Amino acid sequence: MASLPSILGGLDPTSDRAVFRQIADQLREAIDRGRFKEGEKLPSEAELVEHYGVSRMTVRNSFSILQGEGLVHAEHGRGVFVRPRPPVRRLASDRFARRHREQGKSAFIVEADAAGSHPTVDSLEVKEEKAGQDVSTRLGSVRRVLARRRRYLLDGRPVEFATSYLPLDIARGTQIAEPNPGPGGIYARLEELGHQLDHFEEEIRARMPSPSEVKTLQLASGVPVIHLIRTAFDTSGRAVEVCDTVMAADAYVLSYQLPAT
Repeated sequence: MASLPSILGGLDPTSDRAVFRQIADQLREAIDRGRFKEGEKLPSEAELVEHYGVSRMTVRNSFSILQGEGLVHAEHGRGVFVRPRPPVRRLASDRFARRHREQGKSAFIVEADAAGSHPTVDSLEVKEEKAGQDVSTRLGSVRRVLARRRRYLLDGRPVEFATSYLPLDIARGTQIAEPNPGPGGIYARLEELGHQLDHFEEEIRARMPSPSEVKTLQLASGVPVIHLIRTAFDTSGRAVEVCDTVMAADAYVLSYQLPAT
């Protein structure tokens, strides 16, 4: 690593911006410019104390700002490290392409392959249950659904968890109700059952996670989640699945192609 004076500037004693915020600003800029790379350790508290001539508490307050922004994470006894950038590009125009299902691949496997990561699924639960009001409305006022809950991991790191809700008259007694729905996932099975998929509607919002989501996704302090609700429609216009997904925002880039007309 280059010397600190060549990477970080000095403090501005005439500024009305608090010293710890000035230090956080300089560290943030150095990260954005790639002077501290993904996974790289930041200068230690002692090094920053010496460089800036400030107290350890001032440096810790600077680190707290960057942790709250999700830019860095602290490892006990090792130091503070730059968090990796999102490894998975979620390409909306391609992820549900029929050719992937015909190759026996689910959307998550396709994305993991593109990222060069090893995908796994755990915390799987499949059961029949009463439909919540929102899910019922989206599926055309159904009363009961088959719910498939699962957590997705890349290289052992949890990155999202999702629940798919399907009408019982479609899913009951089929391979969709089995823990392993087979190659291509539940969308391949839906099409085999005669529900050829026509289009998807997605609603997306970003928010801070609940305590249970922090635990499930093992999120660092300050990392938000992406909450996505997708409804799948067959060629008859029937809604055949609602998928409620919560993703770690630092694990994904959402990529869209939009027509110009």
